[in-house]
Amino acid sequence: MSYGHPQCNVFVLTAKSRQRLSIEAFFRLVNRLGLNKVELRNDLPSGKVTDDLSHQQVRELAVRYHIEILTINAVYPFNRRSEEVRQLTESLLKEAQAIGAKSLVLCPLNDGSEVPASETLGALRDLAPLFAFYGIHGLVEPLGFPQSSLRSAHQAQTLIHDARVPFKLLIDTFHHHLYPQAADEFSQVEVADIGLVHLSGVDDSRLREQLTDAERIMLTPKDRLGTCEQVKALEARGYQGGVRF
Repeated sequence: MSYGHPQCNVFVLTAKSRQRLSIEAFFRLVNRLGLNKVELRNDLPSGKVTDDLSHQQVRELAVRYHIEILTINAVYPFNRRSEEVRQLTESLLKEAQAIGAKSLVLCPLNDGSEVPASETLGALRDLAPLFAFYGIHGLVEPLGFPQSSLRSAHQAQTLIHDARVPFKLLIDTFHHHLYPQAADEFSQVEVADIGLVHLSGVDDSRLREQLTDAERIMLTPKDRLGTCEQVKALEARGYQGGVRF
């Protein structure tokens, strides 16, 4: 495998990379690396997007370190149509608006329960007006795990189109690798419908269907996912958007 940086225009560092770093230390690190875009998450140990900082404090830190908060990750499970999910979505949209984040990620149910495509389509239609009200972009992330209710980027794209909502896809190279039909369906995914690409690495030798989040690491020369090849294939088709480490 040839190993090198993708040629995409925008590099984004996820808050998952910061682990025990405070948000200020994370922003400072990103700045020192010569980057200026980040993803914040609600699945870190604190359980909060902004830890114990106020929205204003996060905005001030972003200004101080010249940081753009590209997205918050994530609403889960977006395709379980319930009042609880709707409230979570609205809460994260308010938070995104308050800290100046541009987009919010939507992840599907991932517990082995089947969710009909019609339900996922309905969920997209239900949530789209909230995104429009708060002025936040929606990114739908298919999860490639065998137990995921939405594994296919092509299916996600079709549902977005059928729902007639302005959401885009978030493609993760890990989940692309986990879904067996991903390579065959790749040509059917419109590059213009991709809003962000997540780069993952795996050098663990276990079988594809046995891989879990625990095996995901930062990209290395021993990567088994073909991450660089995936990104180069996207670039060859004209993708010039952001890639997140």
